[in-house]
Amino acid sequence: MMERVVFDTDLYIDWLQNGAREELMVNRPFLRYMSTVVLMELRAGAFTLAATRTVEGLYTTFSRTSRILTPTPDTFWRVGSVLATLQRRFGYDLKGRTRLVNDCLIALSSRQIGATVFTHNQRDFATIRRIVPFKLIVVL
Repeated sequence: MMERVVFDTDLYIDWLQNGAREELMVNRPFLRYMSTVVLMELRAGAFTLAATRTVEGLYTTFSRTSRILTPTPDTFWRVGSVLATLQRRFGYDLKGRTRLVNDCLIALSSRQIGATVFTHNQRDFATIRRIVPFKLIVVL
């Protein structure tokens, strides 16, 4: 069985803008899932017609293959608990930290299907993993 993976937004941006990590993003034999949170972030950052079409293409492809990953109500509930712990135990301030909320949603929804999260963002994802275990690979 192929490994299930979810790529964080930062890796998609590097790949779409610069062709970075083509081997990882396209050629490696993974079963790729697209997080609805990543889609939202990519769409929010698509300011040109070309960028919008590219993101629409990703949405269409992952939708057609039924590999769009959406957090369940239980996942949202658990994310609330993780965010409370991040604030209490690690001193995180959530004001202006929308990306941290999104990272928690990506991490915990990936757990729903046993997928590995690939990201550049070691700091936040590693801290989230100290609270709730999930598969994580940091790409430097």
